[in-house]
Amino acid sequence: ERHVRAYVDLYAALGWACLVCHSDFITLFMPEKAAVLADRVLTELVKELNIRPVPVVFASFSGGPKGCTYKVLQLIERRCKGQLSLDDYQLVRDCICGQIYDSSPVDFVSDLGTRFLLHPSVLKMPEPPRVLSWMTRGIASGLDTLFTGKFEAQRKEYWETLYSSVHVGPILIFCSEDDELAPCSVVQNFGRRLLELGGDVNLIKWHSSPHDITSITLRNTELQ
Repeated sequence: ERHVRAYVDLYAALGWACLVCHSDFITLFMPEKAAVLADRVLTELVKELNIRPVPVVFASFSGGPKGCTYKVLQLIERRCKGQLSLDDYQLVRDCICGQIYDSSPVDFVSDLGTRFLLHPSVLKMPEPPRVLSWMTRGIASGLDTLFTGKFEAQRKEYWETLYSSVHVGPILIFCSEDDELAPCSVVQNFGRRLLELGGDVNLIKWHSSPHDITSITLRNTELQ
């Protein structure tokens, strides 16, 4: 909650209402869990839009695109089956006017998932305990051995979905050259590919802004 509070306050100051969704580590690697979470988000959003249709912007941070957003996009584009009616999904689709990616999207493989778990901003400590480090790396190695093909298929579907949303409004992307978890090269390649596909893309790059979204305090003036 503390990570997104600065964003909520900023958007509120600009006159936006926010619907916040927190994805967890499990949804990053289990598409069916991400789909359930995405449907819950859309259910809450539809309740608001049925009262009064308003412009909607999807803002994704860190691992959010893999943990939820790409499944939201699949649902409203009717690429997978959900719990809502087709009219409800169309209502959301008609209201979307843009997308924001901050420190994302990241290219999710098990190694990067391990780095997320061990990152100081997640553990809230400077260095991970050695035992925890061994355990997470062992789990990642086991996942690679058992599910390499499955992960690769998920990864392909993930990127194809994000690229297919190129015309879902203008797209604003933020990245930093020293981000350890969302490499600048990956984010820039994403933005470049969207441009090649004809998207309206604006990419803003910082020289130094850690992968901890409380750094929004450094960006308020530029965002406004």
